[in-house]
Amino acid sequence: MAADVKLTRLELDKLIENPKTKVIVCCGSGGVGKTTTAAALALRAAEHGRRTVVLTIDPARRLAQSLGLDELDNFPKRISVEGFEPAGELWAMMLDMRRTFDDMIIAHSDPERADELLASPFYQTISTSFSGTQEYMAMEKLGQLVAEGEWDLIIVDTPPSRSALDFLDAPKRLSSALDGRIIKMLTSPARAGGWGVRKAFTAGLAMATKAVSTVIGGQLLTDASAFMQAFNSTAGGFKERATKTAELLRSPGTSFVVVAAPEPDALREASYFVERLSDESMPLAGLVANRTHPTLANLPATKALAAAEALERQEGNGSPLAAAVLRLHADRAALDQREQRLLARFTRAHPGVPVVGVPALPSDVHDLDGLRIIGERLASAE
Repeated sequence: MAADVKLTRLELDKLIENPKTKVIVCCGSGGVGKTTTAAALALRAAEHGRRTVVLTIDPARRLAQSLGLDELDNFPKRISVEGFEPAGELWAMMLDMRRTFDDMIIAHSDPERADELLASPFYQTISTSFSGTQEYMAMEKLGQLVAEGEWDLIIVDTPPSRSALDFLDAPKRLSSALDGRIIKMLTSPARAGGWGVRKAFTAGLAMATKAVSTVIGGQLLTDASAFMQAFNSTAGGFKERATKTAELLRSPGTSFVVVAAPEPDALREASYFVERLSDESMPLAGLVANRTHPTLANLPATKALAAAEALERQEGNGSPLAAAVLRLHADRAALDQREQRLLARFTRAHPGVPVVGVPALPSDVHDLDGLRIIGERLASAE
């Protein structure tokens, strides 16, 4: 790191060992190793004696693959490995948006009303296509895990894009939607055989198209009105849970970890995440700079390159192998310097954000042994 930049090191072992840490949310852009980081932290926390569950919102199967599983579902599955007995426990799951929505309907309705809502064609559409459903259901599932009280630590692996932070707004958006004009129009009694509903819907079409991304069937308006009139009586439970979820995200027991690669685009995304979390008063633990390329020697790139050229000029006495090694080192040192400059720029922009650099592995991580190595590097990297 540049000499003029004071770097605060992110100490992840202290974070995961702290009994007051109940939730860690890993966020970052795509392709930076966020899922691997979340899984490695969960494994390390289990090794340190905590009963840990890692929840992925990303529909890709990278988490299951890295844990040695064919698939994950909407309920925690315990991870066991022959010859490995952690002091704690490691569990994993993948968000099933529709299943979580169904469970929430059942929890906030009496059995008869729940059956009516779940059977509604309109519900069957919006449960998978309503704007913000995935983000809200992710926070609903997190709230359920916290309410169960079975876990020492919950680690959340968010989607690989800026929308990873959309769940920060999801509780507020849900509360606003339930109080919005389009909901009032849909819950108002139909008049003249439904003419009043159609007229109201036409007037609010611009608003409705922002809320509903998929429209199927000619009975949509009738189904929507019937669903919202039935749903309206259960809205209070949804809003109460949304409020609790928003409070959970800002609680002292929650920490956000931003994951980025030492590349310009990824660090720009990381800056966006950091600024957004600050604006929302969310508790940021720090930045994981993943897949860095530190050198094994302090020989500068320019000197290594000069030494390689000198060896190559020697006739008969030169060492092609040594020259090749020096050139490889020169390339690695130049890459390391570039990454250090980029991280120094990030630190100058966000001086209060702790950072830990994690050296890259020779290949991708596909098993628990690889996750354990990443966990060690997360804890020991300088």
